[in-house]
Amino acid sequence: MTTLLLVEDDLDLAGNIVDYLALEDFDCDHASNGVAALNFLAENEYAVVILDINLPRLDGLSVCERLRAKGDDTPVIMLTARDQLDDKLAGFAKGADDYLVKPFAMAELVARLQALSLRRSGQVKQLRCGELCVDVNGKTATLAGEPIKMSPTAFIVLEQLARAYPAPVSREMLSQAVWGENRPDSNSLKVHIHHLRKALGKESGLDVQSATGVGFKLVSGAQ
Repeated sequence: MTTLLLVEDDLDLAGNIVDYLALEDFDCDHASNGVAALNFLAENEYAVVILDINLPRLDGLSVCERLRAKGDDTPVIMLTARDQLDDKLAGFAKGADDYLVKPFAMAELVARLQALSLRRSGQVKQLRCGELCVDVNGKTATLAGEPIKMSPTAFIVLEQLARAYPAPVSREMLSQAVWGENRPDSNSLKVHIHHLRKALGKESGLDVQSATGVGFKLVSGAQ
């Protein structure tokens, strides 16, 4: 079952959404304000966040902005009562992936959730795994503030692993990210994984390990 976080202060609407999504095989946690939402997000992983804009204690735009600032790439669909272009642009600027205007059909919400739950957000500019910081836009990575020297291909692999951290990434997905449909022999990916391990260094406390039957994952010495 896919787990979502619904952040909505209208308790009647929230109840209706939770009940409907349960019928569609979505498990839904509910937060009624922005501060509670951040607490949920700090303690749990979600496939998608459904985030109302007008919230008590901390508004939805601020929640989304804080989420992206710490490198969380959970897809976010924002809810608003106003169908104004400025509102949508503000939401996208803060890192939202989709927008839905109230009132909306539950079937449309489900369709958008199904699409978003299949991918991670592309809105994140920085990914953080402990002292590792991956600058998605700048195509650079640092460890404890020091730059990591690596090839462009190794960076692509690292970005994919950091997005999924601590979950593994399949060999298929890594190969797709690096080469698209023009994939070389299977040993090529192993070579780039080897180079990435060397770039991270043993002293970093980070490593790329094989996930049996799946692919590879980024692991921390603290795990």
